[in-house]
Amino acid sequence: FNNTSQLKPSSTMKFALILSILIVGAAAFSPPTKETSSSHLKNCQFEDEVGAQAPAGFWDPLNLVRFEDQERFDRLRYVEVKHGRVSMLAVLGHIVTTAGYRLPGDIDKSGTAFTSIKTGIKGIQDIPQSGLIQIIAFIGFLELVVMKDATGKAEFPGDFRNGFIDFGWDSFSDEEKLSKRAIELNNGRAAMMGILGLMVHEQIS
Repeated sequence: FNNTSQLKPSSTMKFALILSILIVGAAAFSPPTKETSSSHLKNCQFEDEVGAQAPAGFWDPLNLVRFEDQERFDRLRYVEVKHGRVSMLAVLGHIVTTAGYRLPGDIDKSGTAFTSIKTGIKGIQDIPQSGLIQIIAFIGFLELVVMKDATGKAEFPGDFRNGFIDFGWDSFSDEEKLSKRAIELNNGRAAMMGILGLMVHEQIS
């Protein structure tokens, strides 16, 4: 076998994987079909929630909220918002490190420089074990102590102001608040697909 024949299977597999991702992504943004099934009627209570907007409208193909109440829906929305925020930070971090920006100095006392750490998933292998433990511990601290509704006065799932940080939120009208929440949801959804695409690209390139 020559070099060309050896590369064909790999190229075909990459093309098939990329094509499948594009098809799934396109399906995610396709408009819902008009139906009057029991599943559709059951989900009507959530069709006016933030995030049910053009072009897809209310889109729940897996019926995750079909038999759920408002409390369960709010929990799923909270998880969606949180994952979206993490993904937005992940995409931004990927862009910054890919552009060559690094913190100055070393990441540990043994002389492992920040500049020596690779971009993306491969960078995990370059981080010392003690550093990974610190990262995991910090994430756990944020999850359990900081990123939560400590006062019980949240206006919506993902509202972690806790009477401390506002940035003028209370000065917005109800329409402006809904618009900004919808923008965050859309950006978070795009970021989740974006960071997934970046990770897949790392593995197949």
